[in-house]
Amino acid sequence: MNKDSFVPRDVGAPPEREASAQPGGGWLDRRFALRARNTTPRIEVLAGITSFLAAAYLLVVIPSLLAAGGMDRGAATTSTIVVFVLGTVFMGLYTNLPFMVGPGIGGSVIVGVTLAATEHVAWETGLGIAFVSGALFLVLTLLGARSLVVRLIPTQIKLSLGASIGLFIAVLGFRNAGMVVANAKTNALALGDFSRPGTLVALTGLAAAVVLQGRRVPGAILWAILIAAAVGVPLGVTHVPASPIALPHDIMPVSFKLDIRGALTAAALPYLFAFFASEFFSTLGTTLAVGAKANLLDEQGNLPNINRPFLVDSIAAMLGPVLGIPALTALVESAAGAEAGGRSGLSSLAAAAMFAMTLLLVPVALSIPKEATAPALILIGLSMFSTIRHAQLSDFTDAVPVLFMVLLTLMSNSFGTGIAGGLLVYVLVKLLAGRVREVPWGLAVLAVPLGYYFWTVVKPH
Repeated sequence: MNKDSFVPRDVGAPPEREASAQPGGGWLDRRFALRARNTTPRIEVLAGITSFLAAAYLLVVIPSLLAAGGMDRGAATTSTIVVFVLGTVFMGLYTNLPFMVGPGIGGSVIVGVTLAATEHVAWETGLGIAFVSGALFLVLTLLGARSLVVRLIPTQIKLSLGASIGLFIAVLGFRNAGMVVANAKTNALALGDFSRPGTLVALTGLAAAVVLQGRRVPGAILWAILIAAAVGVPLGVTHVPASPIALPHDIMPVSFKLDIRGALTAAALPYLFAFFASEFFSTLGTTLAVGAKANLLDEQGNLPNINRPFLVDSIAAMLGPVLGIPALTALVESAAGAEAGGRSGLSSLAAAAMFAMTLLLVPVALSIPKEATAPALILIGLSMFSTIRHAQLSDFTDAVPVLFMVLLTLMSNSFGTGIAGGLLVYVLVKLLAGRVREVPWGLAVLAVPLGYYFWTVVKPH
């Protein structure tokens, strides 16, 4: 199905008008169109709790990734919870859709690992890049220019973006687990010491995640993290906090720190595109996939009022970096709630309430070691890599740029460099093959600054 065709026939009715055709019922029924969507408050609340369980692992993983780049982990944990609550409440009330809004792993990897820890670019600049990306997405949403961007990016590159960052995230998980180590001189990967206590913790969590996910247990990844953390206590890897309950950490060490000026440079261009592409396509894919699971698509496969979740996402993508958390988007974990019967924004509000309750449990989140969160990165990365099956790579002029993008991401340890290389190679291969007409004019223009980026910024280590 052509993604360009996903244009709603009606951009508009608020949930109240949708519900007006259903007489009777209480305020919740009228406000969230529960009867029209064949659901009840009880089903919606249970679906919201299910969505929360599916995404709660992010409260541990996101701050851990950002802390790798120098951010205060306690402050980042509190901010992660705050943006989860704000974004999800906004989504539930404005769109009446069962979507959660929160930080994606890809954006946190770019800010905390790729930029800050690897490229030595300050995390404040990374937040600035994420903010600019959100602003661009908001402008395009307000102008209705989404289809232009979809046409600009080559289909095979677009379909392989998830695979590229998925491989990067999976390898990061293996490294955090100690299963894979990098040679300091050559940056080549090698097997680690599987007898180390931290690696044993990660292996336990990975086994638990496979067992629980194979049995479709709600919140399988979160339970696997907790099991691994518990195993880490006697091994000396996990340090139990004095009290599991405490007041939230101050968010000011990470909030209002974004560097927008540093984000507007040639070196930042690939990462700006990485944030933008991730936000744009993950939102489109998530809204359609979760909408289908919730039975909310029309007969053409469109999600009515799709501009509403796009608008919420773009505003959230700008708010998150202000509070210290990059790349807020509609989360695919929302599908867990839709599968449990969630059909309206009431399930989103229930999920937001569960996230708000975790503000008092930050000490527990801070006590969980990176080895316990490694299985989550491995499984999510592998799940994202599987999306490469959607790309049609029988044509070598399409396959070569995708291969370069994936390999450059892995070899350079940089998702931004991988995307930049993939796009640049796409233009060069089409040009050399005599098929320059297949290159969109906008991409041909973009190839100039991308070439400059490789010539001046990307240097051998």
